[in-house]
Amino acid sequence: MAKAAGVSIATVSKALNGVDVVKQETKMKVIAAAKELNYVPNLLGKQLKSGQTNMLGFFTNSVSGPYFYTLIESIARTADSLGYGLNVFVTKRHDTIQNYLFGNVVDGVIVFESRITENDAKMIEHHRIPAVFLDRPKTGDKISSITFNSYKEAFDATAYLISLGRRKIVYLAGYPDNFDSNERQRGYEDALQKYGIPVNRSLILPGLFEEPTSYSEMRRFINLHPEDVVDGILAGNDISAIGAMRALKENGINVPQDVSVIGFDDVEIARYFQPSLTTTRNPIGRQGVITVKQLVSMIAEDAKGQMVVLDGQMIVRDSTAIKQ
Repeated sequence: MAKAAGVSIATVSKALNGVDVVKQETKMKVIAAAKELNYVPNLLGKQLKSGQTNMLGFFTNSVSGPYFYTLIESIARTADSLGYGLNVFVTKRHDTIQNYLFGNVVDGVIVFESRITENDAKMIEHHRIPAVFLDRPKTGDKISSITFNSYKEAFDATAYLISLGRRKIVYLAGYPDNFDSNERQRGYEDALQKYGIPVNRSLILPGLFEEPTSYSEMRRFINLHPEDVVDGILAGNDISAIGAMRALKENGINVPQDVSVIGFDDVEIARYFQPSLTTTRNPIGRQGVITVKQLVSMIAEDAKGQMVVLDGQMIVRDSTAIKQ
């Protein structure tokens, strides 16, 4: 291409990389030659030279469900607006996760992955890799976290069910060792105790944030206790709540007259399901935007790490009512 433009290789490099010392006339000749020859820049070579990939990495144990659809779309859109691409890494192999984390394939990482251990987190901090955690509260010079106020939200939701006269309340838990699920369970238990209701471990069921699992667990529970049905359900997310309501309906149990149900996230289907779901609306899109902006600021060394906790808002719909 240098020969076609009648300039040196060094001049071609400077022209294509926007170095100001190249005359405008020469730069136009180089660009014209590049178009004529269908030249494609060697991005890997540029990355090696600059030490930057202009890519962000999102490490997660799942990409299924409305929460992740909304979150990843928000992250990708915000990253693109700031000149970054997004790689999403989903793998069960811990060694593969480590290779991607510490292999300089991205400029910064977003973490929603329980297989990234606390030791991994310490290594991320040691290597000064800019990182934002969505699955645990954490802070450091290059470490931030953007989480939901899951404890308070669950406490308030459980207290609301109790105010409706509900006293035998199931908690449909999410994934084991998941921060939001554990915080919601802690809020649920503390609210029960505050209002004088003993915590019954048999009422804590593994919904796994999934509709089929929540449906089957609720159906199994009903079959085991046909004469002793619960009167309230706090589900780890909206999809779990919908699975539970399907099981109740199939067994002739009415929502909200017999059982009041509350979910989390306020995904789109929550308002259209029948009965429409009472839920806590978490700002998922905002979480994605703040995450990327904070990460890019840490990459540019314009900001230090911080912990941000986002509050949700309870949205009361038709799946809850005063017990008659």
